[in-house]
Amino acid sequence: MALDQLRAFLLRVQEDPALRQAVQAAATADDVAQLAAPLGFEFSGDELLRISGQRVGRVTVTKQDIPGEYS
Repeated sequence: MALDQLRAFLLRVQEDPALRQAVQAAATADDVAQLAAPLGFEFSGDELLRISGQRVGRVTVTKQDIPGEYS
């Protein structure tokens, strides 16, 4: 079910320029999930990272590597 929520959110992102900007400015996948929650979409940052490289509608999910970030 979370995957359906994630796909629905990404489709909304492609239609809403302000939301797209907020997603692009988010520092982490968890930040994106937190942006989605008040809009009624429930998924985790980990679920978002799992679909990295996939395309949903006109949105391609890309993991950004941040210099100095350690796992």
